Amino acid sequence: MSCRVLVLNGPNLNLLGTRETDVYGTATLESILADLRAAAAGHGFEIYDIQSNSEGALIDALQEARNRADGVIFNPGAYTHYS
Repeated sequence: MSCRVLVLNGPNLNLLGTRETDVYGTATLESILADLRAAAAGHGFEIYDIQSNSEGALIDALQEARNRADGVIFNPGAYTHYS
């Protein structure tokens, strides 16, 4: 049985690979998540993800995860310094 892990990504992370590539690089969020899923599967983890630019939607997803996920990885993006 695999462990389910929710990966929450906050604002502007949907723009990875296209926004300020000299700062953030050219990898897209989808490519990063694909690499994460492949690595996690090798250790018995199943990854599902949600990205939102809305703080409320992220909190809703976090609350809903308590019945769906065994763990959560939260990358708050810009919320680490703007909120």
